[in-house]
Amino acid sequence: MADKLKFQSAMEYLMTYGWAILIIAVALSALIYLGVFNTGSAISSECIAQADFTCLTARMQANGVITVNLQQNTMQTIVATGVTCNTTKTYAGMGILSPQVTIPIGSNYTFANVQCYTKGGAAYSGSVGAVYTGYLVVNYTNSQSGFLHTGYITLIQKVT
Repeated sequence: MADKLKFQSAMEYLMTYGWAILIIAVALSALIYLGVFNTGSAISSECIAQADFTCLTARMQANGVITVNLQQNTMQTIVATGVTCNTTKTYAGMGILSPQVTIPIGSNYTFANVQCYTKGGAAYSGSVGAVYTGYLVVNYTNSQSGFLHTGYITLIQKVT
């Protein structure tokens, strides 16, 4: 009789914990399916400009082409003369804007279809969800003084 009670107690123990383990496994499976543990989904796109600009929007395509809307915050009208996007914060790949773009005080302008480059100088391309880290480099002149300036915008962009 005592052996029968031990067997029944063991079966109840296994059944209780078996159901608990099954519920935990289902819950974990659901969380994994929903991407809760996918760290790539936690990365958000950032566009951080220095004092001369405010980054309003930025969007990168899988072929490495970025579109960035910048508001100029200088005290004078500026004339954008060139723009590039790369990982080295240099003038590599700088395209001369033709025609040059005049941006009045407090106005914004969208730099569209700017190709981004990798450290090796190759055009960037990434799959949807990949993250590009680099810089948008904007050459501009102060329309009053004529002095050349360079604006650096830090990009952490998730490819869409």
